Amino acid sequence: MLALVGLSAGELAAQTQDAELIIRNGLVVTVEGRMEADVRIRGERITEIGPSLAASPDAREIDARGMILMPGAVDTHTHLNTAMPDPPQPFRNQDDYESGSAAAFAGGVTTVSNFIAIRLEEDVADYTRRVRGAIAQSAMADVFVHVNMGSDPAPFTLQRFEELVAQGFVSTGEDFMAREPFDRHSLGWYRAFRASGSAGVLSMMHAEDYPILTEARERLMAEGKGSIHNFAQSAPVVAEVVAVQRAVAIAEATGSPMYILHMSSGRALRVAEEAMARGLPVYVETRPMYLHLTAEVYQRPDAGLYLGGPPLRSKWDQEMLWAGIAKGTVHTIGTDHTGYSREAKLDPTQDLANTRLGLSNLQEYLPMLFSEGVNQGRITLEQFVAVTSTNAAKLFGFHPRKGEIRVGSEADIVVWDPTLTQTIRDEDQLSRAGYSTYAGWEVTGFPVTTIRRGEVVYDNGQILAESGSGQFIPGAGFETPRLRPMSVRD
Repeated sequence: MLALVGLSAGELAAQTQDAELIIRNGLVVTVEGRMEADVRIRGERITEIGPSLAASPDAREIDARGMILMPGAVDTHTHLNTAMPDPPQPFRNQDDYESGSAAAFAGGVTTVSNFIAIRLEEDVADYTRRVRGAIAQSAMADVFVHVNMGSDPAPFTLQRFEELVAQGFVSTGEDFMAREPFDRHSLGWYRAFRASGSAGVLSMMHAEDYPILTEARERLMAEGKGSIHNFAQSAPVVAEVVAVQRAVAIAEATGSPMYILHMSSGRALRVAEEAMARGLPVYVETRPMYLHLTAEVYQRPDAGLYLGGPPLRSKWDQEMLWAGIAKGTVHTIGTDHTGYSREAKLDPTQDLANTRLGLSNLQEYLPMLFSEGVNQGRITLEQFVAVTSTNAAKLFGFHPRKGEIRVGSEADIVVWDPTLTQTIRDEDQLSRAGYSTYAGWEVTGFPVTTIRRGEVVYDNGQILAESGSGQFIPGAGFETPRLRPMSVRD
C-alpha cells in the first residue's frame, strides 16, 4: 500500500486550493508512451512532470515507487439518480451521485456521465440550472451529461441544439433505435441528426433494430420460450448489425457524428470499421461485460444478473472487441452501470417481455480491464489509457482539461498497483446495488489512491471526498478528434 507522507486522512479531505502535492517515482502512462517521473500538482492542476522534482517546504508527497500513474478514467455511460426517490423503490436503480461517485473513486474513475432528459416545457436555461444544481448538491466525482431527447425529436431544432452546446451539453442521450418511436418518427430523427451535427453535438445511438427485436421476442414467447434463459436469442446479432448500418448511413448522408453505444458483436464492429476506413465520423463504445462474459451465463440459475441490452455474445465476438481496442476502432468503454440490487436482478417474474436491463460494475470496471486486458497481453498500457480516459475526453470536448497526465491538465490521477491481487467480493462494493457482476473473480491490478482535481479522494479503502465536491464538466462542440491509432503501440 502507498505511503502518503505527512498527511492524515482528515488532512487529505481538507486540502486547500493552492496546496502542493508531489507524486514521486511512478511510471507515468499516456497514449504516447510511458516514463518514470515525478508529478507536481499545485491546487487542481498538474504543473510539472519530470525526474527528482524539488519540493517546497510545505509540499505533501506520495511515494509511488513500483506504481503506475494513469489519468483518472472517464466513464462514458453511467446511469445515476440525481436524487433518490421518496418513498424508496427497491426494484429501481439504487445509486445516486453520492454512492455512484464512491464506487467510481474506489475503481479509479474520476469523471462519470449521466443521462438526463430535458422536459418538453423546459427551456435550456432551466435545464442547465436543474442539472448543475443536482451535481452541486451531492456529486463527488465530476460529471458530464448526455441530453435525453425522449421519443419525439420534433422539439430539437438547430437553435435548441446550439443553445445546449452553449451550456456545455454536447451529446444526446441514448437514442433508442430499439424502440418503436424511432421508426415512427424516422424523418424527424433524420432531421434532428442533421441539426445536431451542424451544432456540434455527438449523437449517441442504442443500435438495435426494433422490428427484428420485436419479431424475435414475440416468436419466442409464442413458442413457450419466454424465459430469460433465451435472452440472447431474443436480440440476435443481426438486429445490431442492421442498426449500425443505418447509423452509418445517417452519418454518411448528414455528415453528423454517430457514437454507437455498448457495441456487442464482431459483425457490427466490422460495419463500423468499414465506415471509419471511408472517413465517416463513426465512433464505437463497448461495455465491460462483453469483454469478460459470454452468452453461456444465461443458462445459469442467476442469469438475471447478466441481463443487459444488447445481450452477451460469443467468444469470437469477445475477441473481436478486444482486437478493436488494440487497433483503435473501439474508442471508449462505458460501464452502462445501473445500480439494481441483486434481488431486483434475480426477480423470478422476469421474462423476455419484462426484463430488468443493466449491471452493477462501476467499481470493478478498471481492475477487470487491466487484469484481463493488460496482464493477459491483449492490450498495452497505452491502449488502456486511451480507451478508458483520453479518447472519451477528446470525443466529449473536455480534453486537455481531462483525460491525460500533462502539464496544465487537471490533476485527475490514479495511483495503480499492478501487482495487487484480490478476489472481487460483494461486500466490498460501494454501490448501493450491494453486489458485483464479477464476484469471485481473482483480479490483479487495483487503484490504491485516486486523485480528482488535485484532491486525494480515495486512499487505503477510504472515501475522502465530501458530497457536493464534484463539478459539472461542460464540453466543447464536437470537432473531429485526433484519436491516435493504437495498433502501432508496443
